[in-house]
Amino acid sequence: MRIDIVTLFPEVALAPLSDSIIQRARAAGIVEVRAHQLRDWSQDKHRRVDDSPCGGGPGMVLQPEPLFAAVAALRGPDTRVLLMTPQGRPFKQALARELAAEAHLLILCGHYEGVDQRVIEALVDLELSIGDYVLTNGAVAAAVVCDAIIRLLPGALGDARSSEDESFSDPQLLEAPSYTRPIEYRGMRVPEVLVSGHHGNIVEWKHQQALARTRANRPDLLVPHMTNQRPARGGGCELL
Repeated sequence: MRIDIVTLFPEVALAPLSDSIIQRARAAGIVEVRAHQLRDWSQDKHRRVDDSPCGGGPGMVLQPEPLFAAVAALRGPDTRVLLMTPQGRPFKQALARELAAEAHLLILCGHYEGVDQRVIEALVDLELSIGDYVLTNGAVAAAVVCDAIIRLLPGALGDARSSEDESFSDPQLLEAPSYTRPIEYRGMRVPEVLVSGHHGNIVEWKHQQALARTRANRPDLLVPHMTNQRPARGGGCELL
């Protein structure tokens, strides 16, 4: 996969993608990620890429010319153009999996009061939002989207099951709590079921804990039939 990010802050977009799992995926050739300075496509002698909004109002709007030029330079036959914007479609795990199947993503980062609407109408395939809040620029949001997508690529994670058995793998259920050694720490013990070696009981315990966590933290995810639904699959580990 190839990902190109067009932003006023390339270093901000790349910084979270330059360590740990994502950097190893890049080094292994699983994904190629490049961040481009939008000002490089400006025709203004001062490399200006924004202007005041037509009709009045606060802030500045990114102009169409540099964005059209950037997309023309970077887009290929298999490119899907995304725009990071608070007005976009909510970014969820299912969408991350969909985008992970693409060959090339070109991510445009909004800034100031956004981008000229003509950019959206003529160039953008998908507007994306990572949440109902406003950031100082879209580079941070682009990094979040890239991280979520890259970790789903084959070979990016050490254990392929890691991306399958986690929160939002089931869109109606958060992940169950996790424990590791030591079995007892400061008077708190790992639940006995997790050290029992009884995998059926472990699966059931994890399901019930996931339900409880979802009710407490994200009740909006639950649908009525989920209340007593048993997991279709699961697993556990025996701690000795």
